[in-house]
Amino acid sequence: MSNRREFLKVAATGAAILGSQSTLGLAVILDQKAQHADAGKSKVVIARDAALHGTSTHPDEKRVLDLLDLAITSYTRRATPMEAWKHIVPAGKVIGLKTNGLGGKGICTHLALVLAIAQRLQQAGVKPGNIVVWDRNARDLEVCGLTINTDPSRVRCFGSDVSGYENEPVAFGSAVNVKLSKILTRECDMVIGLPILKDHELSGVTFAMKNMYGVVQRPFELHANGCNPAVADLNCIPVIREKVRFTIGDAMSSVSQGGPGFHPEHLWYPNALIVGEDRVAVDHTAWQMIERRRAEKGLPTLEGAGRPPRYIATAADATHKLGVNDPSRIHLVEV
Repeated sequence: MSNRREFLKVAATGAAILGSQSTLGLAVILDQKAQHADAGKSKVVIARDAALHGTSTHPDEKRVLDLLDLAITSYTRRATPMEAWKHIVPAGKVIGLKTNGLGGKGICTHLALVLAIAQRLQQAGVKPGNIVVWDRNARDLEVCGLTINTDPSRVRCFGSDVSGYENEPVAFGSAVNVKLSKILTRECDMVIGLPILKDHELSGVTFAMKNMYGVVQRPFELHANGCNPAVADLNCIPVIREKVRFTIGDAMSSVSQGGPGFHPEHLWYPNALIVGEDRVAVDHTAWQMIERRRAEKGLPTLEGAGRPPRYIATAADATHKLGVNDPSRIHLVEV
C-alpha cells in the first residue's frame, strides 16, 4: 500500500469505530416485521448514497466508509461496524480481498472501498499481515490504485503472478484442468469478493461469481456458451465454494453496455454497494440493476441482446446449489 495509507497499520480509536451516527441509525432502526422478513431467505443489501461522487468521478473516501458501515450493519443488524465485522470474519484467520481490475482504471474496484474494508477489518481485530488484497496480477491491482507489497507486518497486496498457481489441476463439470491461485489455496482462510458491477459481452453480467475467473490460470478457456455452465461449475470447486464466503460488490460506478472493458459513454453512477453471502442472490440482484439501467437508456434486455446471464439460474439448480435466484426467496434490503 502507499505511504499515505500508513494509518491502516494501526488499530482505530473507539470514536472511529463508531462511524457516522446518522448512517448507522438507519441500519439499526428496524421494526419487528422487518427483523423477521428474511427468515428462510437469502439476504442481499443494497446501500446507496446519491452524493457519493459529488461533482467528481472519484467517490468521496469518507462517504465510502460511511456507506460500507451502512451496508455491513444493515446486513448483520449489529449496532456498530466493529460488531458487524466480528460477526462476518473468523478470528485469527487470513482474510483475502479479491478485487477486479481487468476493465482498467475507468471501471475497476475502487481504491477507497479497499482501504475502507482494510481499515474496518483491523479495527475488528484482524492483524494487518492477515489481510491480503489480491487479483490476477500486478497490472490489475495497480489500475485500482494499489501498490504491490508482500511485507508480512503490513496489509499485503500482490497477485497470482507473484504467488503462482497450483501444479495439480482441479475440476467440476465443464470447468476442467483448472489451476487455482496459491493465494486462494494456501494464503487465505476466507475470501471476500470485491467485484465491480458491469455488463459482459459474453456472459451478460459479471459480478460475484464471474469474479472467480480471476483466480484461475487460464480463464479464457471458460468462456464458451456465454460462460454457462462454466461460471457455476467453477464456483462449485470446493476451495472456491468454501472459502469465498462474502461479497461486497462495488456498484459505485458501472457500465451497462460495452463491458467488461471501460466505455466512458456507457458509464453511470449507481452510487451503491451490494452485499451478501449468497453469491447467486447477489448476482441476480446485480443483473436486475443492469437491466433497469439498460431500459432507462433504451437498450434491449440482455436476452434481447443475445447474452442473457444464464449461468445465474444454472448456479441455483439442483446440481450446483450455490444459492437462490428466485426473487420470492431473496430478502432484498435497500437502504
